[in-house]
Amino acid sequence: MASSSLTGALLSQAQSSLLEAQQERMVQQLKLEQGKANDGKIEKSAQEFESMLLSNWLQQAEQSMATVPGAEDDEDAAGRDQMMSLGVHSLATSLAASGGIGIGKMIAKALHKAADSAAEATHGGG
Repeated sequence: MASSSLTGALLSQAQSSLLEAQQERMVQQLKLEQGKANDGKIEKSAQEFESMLLSNWLQQAEQSMATVPGAEDDEDAAGRDQMMSLGVHSLATSLAASGGIGIGKMIAKALHKAADSAAEATHGGG
């Protein structure tokens, strides 16, 4: 009888340890997946910011260079302005997607560093 209760206790302890190990592995895997998802979000956000910044700069450049003194105002100016705005936005998005001018990469690097620091602070340094 004592042998079977000892075996039962050992079996229960082994099952408990196995369950804890499985839970720990699942938590670590979840953290890894969240880290990858956060990395993707950081990269996308930095690229979108650079795209918006480039779009703003390109629109300002287009507006300053497109105004010609003495040019006639035509009736289709609103449509032309919308098309130019869409074109500038598309160009800025393409530029940012292909590496841009480096602002997005600098922002992403800073955000990754901040995220890593916050993760270490949250998890007690490891």
